[in-house]
Amino acid sequence: MDPGSFALIAAVVFVGSALQGSIGFGAGMVAAPVIALVEPELLPALVVMFACLLALMVTLRERAHLDLGGAAWALVGRLPGSALGALLVLVLPVTALSWVVVASVVVGVGSAFLGWRPAPTRTALVTAGALSGIMGTSTSIGGAPMAIVWQGQEPSRLRGTMSAFFLVGSITSVLLLAAVGSVTWHAVQVVLWLIPAVAAGFLLSRRLNRWLDAERLRLAGLVLALGGAGLLVVRLLLEM
Repeated sequence: MDPGSFALIAAVVFVGSALQGSIGFGAGMVAAPVIALVEPELLPALVVMFACLLALMVTLRERAHLDLGGAAWALVGRLPGSALGALLVLVLPVTALSWVVVASVVVGVGSAFLGWRPAPTRTALVTAGALSGIMGTSTSIGGAPMAIVWQGQEPSRLRGTMSAFFLVGSITSVLLLAAVGSVTWHAVQVVLWLIPAVAAGFLLSRRLNRWLDAERLRLAGLVLALGGAGLLVVRLLLEM
């Protein structure tokens, strides 16, 4: 990888890490489209691997605010969803998977902006967890379903709970991607080089957290989800 490409990837990883450290998700939505343009062979493994490190940092910071019950029910759906996502990596073209992600995010965020706020019931959590597993493992963008079902919670509770969910889910996704041969040594090396960018973004998120109230958190999450879908559309159109 040339220095310019690495610098660009490090920059979007820094921004994505700062956003996820503040609102609980978003690193994949920011980083994945850019990485797909620069080094597409690094996806989805690269984003899923650095998401593990970031989720661990945020979980430890927000450990006093975790909703372990909610995270556990979401993981009931995430684990089989991740297995399906790994299978889709093998059998479906990346382009087809990306369009599915775009459609899912647009429908979900559009519903939320129209006033749809699904209660975080067990059924909703399991369903969102399954969608997150499928999307996160196959495309590295799996935050939108959980952001929709958990929107409106206190910022620290949302960050901690989503991070605990993503920590376990991302580790599972990495193991499954490795099992199907989608984790390369090159991707592992790049993740190690990106640790300073992840750490710097995490540290910046502590400052951002000081002005994010619950409503700002909700709006930031939904806008970010829609923005990620827009970036995916741009990438897909450029590939046509």
